Amino acid sequence: METEPHSNRLPFPPVVLGIAGCSGSGKTTLATELARTLKGIHFPLDHFYRDLSHLPQADRASQNFDDPALIESSLLAAHVAALARGENIERPLYDFSTHTRILERTETIRAGAFVIVEGLFALFYPELLPIYQLKIFVETPDEICFERRLRRDVVERGRTPESVRHQYDVTVRPSSVAWVRPSAANADLSLDGTGALDWKVERVLAELRQRGFSPSFPH
Repeated sequence: METEPHSNRLPFPPVVLGIAGCSGSGKTTLATELARTLKGIHFPLDHFYRDLSHLPQADRASQNFDDPALIESSLLAAHVAALARGENIERPLYDFSTHTRILERTETIRAGAFVIVEGLFALFYPELLPIYQLKIFVETPDEICFERRLRRDVVERGRTPESVRHQYDVTVRPSSVAWVRPSAANADLSLDGTGALDWKVERVLAELRQRGFSPSFPH
């Protein structure tokens, strides 16, 4: 892992939040809004998918990307720990069209007062849990998760409803049952994913205040 010189560290330790939930739960929307409200960093796990360039293209596409083993969790945890120390990192760049990392290119991520780590497995990996000051799980019924995913994949990604349903039944829901939903036991705060966004944001802010982090809120 590469970091910038210590002189470029923040003069105070950032507050790190972990947000998990099933696909379509609303976790990304919440993380994005919290990052905007807190003037923090939205740090999705998707950048840390393993490089599959050693596999033929057909085999890459057939992998179960809802399996936590496909995330390079050791690198992810090292980068989150560096951000938690106020250091900058060089995050890998991932090409989702080929399921490979872009070689010899990274993206500099500069530490901020708040770091919002978000993804299916944000509360799954044991090495991440001690880094968080607040762990959040967005609890949303499966039927609503599927409706949201169906709408997104058909409208934004040009997929057929049949292909979305097949993927959901074969990999997405079984993975959520096996790994994502059980990780809710690690959460400090559970939020109703069907509730209004501003209500969920205020719940998180109230919890941060209760834990004594309100003095660091941006003005």
